[in-house]
Amino acid sequence: MEKTTLPYYTEINDFLASIPWPARTTCPDFYCLRLKPLDQEGVSVYRPPFRRSFYFFALLFNSGKIEVNYGDETVQDPETYLVFHSPNLVYSFAHNNALEGYVIYFKAEAFSFFKPEFHLQFPLFNMLHTNLFKFDYATFSQLVPHFEAVFTAYERSDKSQYIEARIKLLGLLYHLEDFAVKSGKDARLATTQQLLLSKFVRLIDNHYINKRTVKEYADMLSVTPNYLSQSIKKESGRNALTFIAERLAKEAKSLILYTSAEIAEIGYQLNFSDPTNFGKFFKKQAGLSPSAYRKHHKQSN
Repeated sequence: MEKTTLPYYTEINDFLASIPWPARTTCPDFYCLRLKPLDQEGVSVYRPPFRRSFYFFALLFNSGKIEVNYGDETVQDPETYLVFHSPNLVYSFAHNNALEGYVIYFKAEAFSFFKPEFHLQFPLFNMLHTNLFKFDYATFSQLVPHFEAVFTAYERSDKSQYIEARIKLLGLLYHLEDFAVKSGKDARLATTQQLLLSKFVRLIDNHYINKRTVKEYADMLSVTPNYLSQSIKKESGRNALTFIAERLAKEAKSLILYTSAEIAEIGYQLNFSDPTNFGKFFKKQAGLSPSAYRKHHKQSN
């Protein structure tokens, strides 16, 4: 069996076609989606790892039990949350049908009149990792009018241009940068080793499908493997390889629990050379074989 290629979506509509919601955009560079529960009972949505070439951010809330997975972030039962995701990062998510809120997809081309690079002008769109804020409903209510201004303009404007909505979106992004500062998300890391650990974890989140060795990450960080290993151990008390293995195991668990894919196919999708190697790796991480892990959780639910 050939290894599965990581899906890469260059068009917003192509990505929308891959998820259960029926919405599509008439503008290839910009789309605002009011996320509402699907008219189906017991629906859960899981997307295995993929990349997309455009920006995504969302303000979301729900009323049910849920685990939100965005890159290396895992949030249990959030009342509300705000998430920012830059192009080309490896991404996966799992949630239930209770999720509601505001979702915005856009390409940089939608703002050709706005010269600075988005990830420089708006640091919440980090090129290395997803930014996710968890907060209470009161904070959510404070942010809603700012999102509503964008969505109202979007829904009433010319469907090929959306100029007013694009301008209001820039205003929203500036407001959210101020919100992040007030929330303390711009706090600086105290030491060089803390900064290295942060960069290492973020690189793993973006490359764990294809890069499995400390040397590969050390090369990307322009340090020696020995220096990286010692720094990670000193700062976290854990081995550098442990971070790589745990991120890979986390994605494997999601694929096993949220999809009906064959175990062998999951192993190939995660870039293992054969199902045996995947099985050995998974059992070492989870304490059960992949099939036993799936069976156990089905029985538990």
